[in-house]
Amino acid sequence: MEALLEHFFAQVHWTVLLAAIAASLLALGKAADILVDEAVEFSESVRIPQMVVGATIVSLGTTAPEAAVSVLAAIEGSPGLALGNSVGSVIADTGLILGLACLVAPLQLDPKIVNRQGWIQIGAGLLMVALSTPWGSLQGTFSAGGRLSQTAGFGLLALLAAYLYLSVRWAGQHRQEISSHHEHPARRAPLLTLLKLVAATAGVVIFAQIVIPGVTEAAKRIDVPESVIAGTLVAFGTSLPELVTALTAARRGQGGLAVGNVIGADILNVLFVAGAAAAVTPGGLEASPDFFTVLYPAMLLILIVFRVGVFVSGDTLKRPFGLVLVAAYVAYLAAASQFLPDGPSVG
Repeated sequence: MEALLEHFFAQVHWTVLLAAIAASLLALGKAADILVDEAVEFSESVRIPQMVVGATIVSLGTTAPEAAVSVLAAIEGSPGLALGNSVGSVIADTGLILGLACLVAPLQLDPKIVNRQGWIQIGAGLLMVALSTPWGSLQGTFSAGGRLSQTAGFGLLALLAAYLYLSVRWAGQHRQEISSHHEHPARRAPLLTLLKLVAATAGVVIFAQIVIPGVTEAAKRIDVPESVIAGTLVAFGTSLPELVTALTAARRGQGGLAVGNVIGADILNVLFVAGAAAAVTPGGLEASPDFFTVLYPAMLLILIVFRVGVFVSGDTLKRPFGLVLVAAYVAYLAAASQFLPDGPSVG
């Protein structure tokens, strides 16, 4: 699909190109509005927290681009790109996207749920670093790097299944607690709402993938260097679904959904994206020295900043914390531009 879109946009007139970009952006925004509405409706109809819906169903859909890019990169012989996309997406989701969502509006959240999901989030990040570290030759970590093995990939996928199972179980426990204390009016059938939610999530992902080739072609026509395009628009494209979902949820006052989507996306970028890419590669995913000097430290630092922020924020992530997250992301970009030869991957 991407190749067809690139070919199409390369052939059309400026007016058609701009019209296609505008239409895709409008459709993307509308799909995000519907996604948030249906996620809220589904959360209320089955009586489970919005954060859990965001961290499971919505995140599975919005991380699909990362999974596709990473698995294809691994199959085509670029395992470093596959792992870099996974790590870069965690950094972008937590620093840039959640930070921007906080700046749009303070994000209300359930401390109990965000702490439970948040510890899984940082645990997944630590696990990926540990599995990539060459424990038999630690002295060569910063010169030779490490590797996320195929066996580790299958292990991460097994943990993904366990995480989804626990999420369903926790949601069921929460529903029972709510049902025992409150009466709820009849709402739309949950299955119908779920189908609409899945369709809206697919719409967000599809329209995001249409926007990026169009904007990339427009950048080429005004002579933006290809290196700049590759390091910004193309890399940023896989995180666009999370961005529009989080910003729309924040704008609509559904902070739990925004936070849940980011936390869930981070967990899935490790267990699903990196796990699947490693599992399909006999030699595993190469973690070059750059991962241990810049990417992994940046990922863990931003995850720790988020955990500290949740601890001090109570039940609301306020705008000043959004500035802290965005500043941490900008610091990562500055460090990456100094140490990574090909520039940073933002998603």
